[in-house]
Parts: sequence; C-alpha cells; structure tokens
Amino acid sequence: MAGVTDRVPAIVVLGAGSLDTARRVQQLYGAGQIHGLRGRVEGVEHLYDGFADHLRALYQAETPIIALCAAGIVIRSLASVLGDKDNEPPVLALAEDGSAVVPLLGGLSGVNRMAREIAAHLQVAAAITTSGELRFGTCLLNPPAGYVLDDLEQGKRFVSDLLAGQTLRVEGDAPWLSEARLPTSEQGQRTLHVGWQARPASRDSLSIHSRCVLVAVRSGQDDLPAQVRQALHAAGSTERALGCLLASDSDMADPDLHEAARVLGVALRFAPAASSLEQLIAQSLPEAHLVLSGPLPMAVSHAPLEPERIGRGRGRLAVIGLGPGAAELMVPAVKAELARADDVLGYETYVRMAGPFRDDQVLHCTDNREEMQRARHAFELAAAGRSVVVVSSGDPGVFAMAAAVLEALHESTDPAWQRVELEILPGVSASLATAAWAGAPLGHDFCVMSLSDNLKPWSIIETRLDLAAQADLVLAFYNPISKARPHQLGRALDVVRRHRAADTPVVLGRDVGRPGATLKVVSLGELQPSMVDMRTMVLVGSSTTCVFPRADGGQWVYTPRWYPQRP
Repeated sequence: MAGVTDRVPAIVVLGAGSLDTARRVQQLYGAGQIHGLRGRVEGVEHLYDGFADHLRALYQAETPIIALCAAGIVIRSLASVLGDKDNEPPVLALAEDGSAVVPLLGGLSGVNRMAREIAAHLQVAAAITTSGELRFGTCLLNPPAGYVLDDLEQGKRFVSDLLAGQTLRVEGDAPWLSEARLPTSEQGQRTLHVGWQARPASRDSLSIHSRCVLVAVRSGQDDLPAQVRQALHAAGSTERALGCLLASDSDMADPDLHEAARVLGVALRFAPAASSLEQLIAQSLPEAHLVLSGPLPMAVSHAPLEPERIGRGRGRLAVIGLGPGAAELMVPAVKAELARADDVLGYETYVRMAGPFRDDQVLHCTDNREEMQRARHAFELAAAGRSVVVVSSGDPGVFAMAAAVLEALHESTDPAWQRVELEILPGVSASLATAAWAGAPLGHDFCVMSLSDNLKPWSIIETRLDLAAQADLVLAFYNPISKARPHQLGRALDVVRRHRAADTPVVLGRDVGRPGATLKVVSLGELQPSMVDMRTMVLVGSSTTCVFPRADGGQWVYTPRWYPQRP
C-alpha cells in the first residue's frame, strides 16, 4: 500500500447538508472527487445508489475514503470486506459539520497523517488513537513521502520494543523525526538506519530507505528491470532506495522504458540527449554527491529525489468525450483524466461542463470553429511535458476533436509531438443518449451523418443521404439546422421521403442529458424543420422501426434486430 495516500480520495456524502464541509476538504486535496447519494445530492462529480455497496467498492479498489457520516455507519458497511491491515486504504469518518475527524482504517497507509491534514485545514483536533503515535508523535511504520520502510513485520516488533522501554539510536538523516518524542540515546539498544545502502536483517535494527538513487537507462536494453536491480545490488544499494529512472528525451516514446519504470514502481524522467549516460546525470542532477559508473550509471542524492524537478516527464494529451452533459453519463476514465490534467482545452461551453476544476488547472477556452488551432496548441503544451485534455461533448471521435487532433499530428514534422503520449477516451454520443431515452431505435443497422456543409459540400451530403435512405438504414442527424443553413434539413427530408413512408417514426431529442431535455416522437410526414434546432438530435427510423405506448403516457421506439427476407 505504499503511496496509497497519493491517490485521489473519495469524499463520500449522504446528503446535501454535508456539501459545505465536503467542498472544504476537496479544496485541501485538489483532485478529490465528491461522491453523493443519487436523489439526495446534486452538482457533485460522482453519484452512487447504495452507500454500503459503494463504500465497499471504493475500499476494494484501494481508494482512500473520507466519509461524512457517523463512524458506526462506515464500520458496519465495511465489516464484511475487512482483511489484512497491512493492505488497506485510509478510511476516515468526518462529522457533517467538520467538527470531528476520526481515522478508522489504514494506519499503515497514512490515515493518521490524512486525519491531521484535514483537522488542521478545518481547524479542529484529529482523534488519533494509535498507541505509537500517541506516545512518540510519529509512526515509524509509515515514513513520509520519499522514504520507505524496509520490513513491516520487523517494524512492528521494533515499535513494540520501544513501547516496552527500549532506547533508540538513529543513524542517518531523518529530518521528520526532529520533533518526535522517541526515546533516543547515543547508546540506544535499538538502531534505526536511514539511508540508501542495503543492510543485513537484524533483530535489533530497523531500516528506512531514502529514495535518493537515480539510475540512467537507454533504449534497447534487454530485461531492463533485472539490469537495474543488478546495478543497484552491485553498488550496495537496496531496490527500495530507487527513486527515479532517467533517459534521453529521444527515447521518450519507448514502451520498454515505461514498462521498466512501472515494474520498478518509480518515475521515468527525460533530459536532452547527452554524449553519455553519466553526462545525462550530471546535467539533470548536479547536486548528487555520488555518481557510480557502470553498465547503468547511477547517482545518489543527499535527500530523497523529487522526480518532478528532474528533467521532465513525458507529456500526455487525452482527447475526451464528456457524454451528452449529465455528470452520471460521463465515463469514469474521463473523470480520472480531468482530475489529473494540468491544462484543459475546448469550446468554452464544453469546458465549463467538464468542471469543477482545481485552482492550479489552466483552462484554454476557444471558439467552436477553432479546432485545428486548438489541436496544435494542445500538442505544444503536451510536448513541454504537461498533462493536457482536449474536451468534446458526446464522443470525441464523432464529429468532434479526435479527428482534428490526429490530423494535426499527421501534418506535423515536430518529433516532440510524435513522442507525446496520446489517448482518445470515448464518451456517450448524443445519438446513443437520445436512442436510449427513446428505447432502441438504433437496434439494427444505422447511419450517422452531419448535415453541416462547413467542411464538406452539400452535394456529398445529399448523395450519401440518398444512398443511406435507399438502403433502409436508420438515420441519425447531427447539426441538423442552424441560422446559417435553415433550408438544409428540409432538403434532407425531401431526399429521405423518396424512400420512406410518411408513418416512419422520427425521434427528436433536444438537449438530452442536460437541464430542460425534451424527447418527442413524430412521424416523418408530420416532421417540419421548425420542430428542430441545432441542439436537437434527429433519429429517422427504417421501414421496420416500431412504436408502442409506454405506461407513463409516452412512447417506446425500437428497431428490431431482425430484417425481413425479400424475394
């Protein structure tokens, strides 16, 4: 569970009365998401249906939990999934008004530290009950970021000995212990070693390793994790002291390097190409007090490494789809991407839909017709090492930004753009959201078309429309009408009516997934362009599309999965 407190916490509320406190905690953690009970809470990042089930799912996913409710409710909810305390996320109960902070689970993964952080932010006292922390004012089993405990079981025995009256000698630099109330003595019966060297196991000693070792690597090396481990062993270092891998930025897109960093559990950073790996280290970590040469040169810093200050990381560009607008229809991967972003780019209306944002996130809002400029700007930011998100509504690959981003990359001759980590994350498109509300009008083969002729001639639209209608495909129309082209929907319907009966069902979904959404079912014969605007999704049924009454007075629309045999 090392590093679990670096994960985004879930701030779980049961009712609207907790939201003020939840927002205050969210400000502390920046990217923390508020999870609210559906039907009781609105305007939060995540909605859930059952409190106990949701809490158990978060716990099993090793997500830190801050629950704004009575401690007993949390305990009863999680009782059935509790296991080894060595492998559990931090779980805290927080009073709805913020007056009490109670750490419940995760003593070995930083729950008491989180409790103190929250308590200090809310200006209350944390209810710490752990004996070691109460006695000594620190938890040796959970050292701060940049340090790692060598052996948890030995650590438990070690702390027990100190609680029983043994004295302690500290060897090495442990600045976080300066304010602790440990029973230290120059002739201590127990020894705490803090450093990067590997040490033999001993009943009377405990090692906490400083993650201060950097290893330089290059592309094309076989079984790189094994090579790094061998180099560390040869230098007398423990693997737990490894804090960072460093490579040339020309190798930035090499998947083997990224996989090695993942296997070793460390950051991978990049620096401008140098004549040798030793030179790469020298220009990136000048404060290192020891540089060891070899097949894999390494450096040892005076203090734990801060990877974000070494070279730069590989920039990331994600093109995301927000879905039709409702927060609950945004896929989890998109929410996670927004939480990690440094920069968010997009049409202002869509960017605002993607919020709320942290104060340190930079928003780049542009006009809806500036797609290529937006895509190029996104690559420039990502090539500088930033984490960038380009926002689309619906799905980014359906008449949206994914194609523009790929076109910008295809046209570019800048190698730095090619090295950016690029990912397209899907969203629920407007046609799918409208179809789901109506029933299943897209249940058989269908065709999705944009009636906008901004980027393609109307003659192409009309030809494709005629062929799709002749093929008896269900038709989904994006951009059906606007002030600039008020006549085109009427012309499109004239084409469709050559091949479809007047009683063909048509679904009109306006602002589906957003406040004030409406859904209407009419026949093709009744449909008039005046019933539609730019925010309407038009689904024209095929010859097999059916309509029947709903119990609430509306209508279900579906297209059967079968198709009649024709002579």
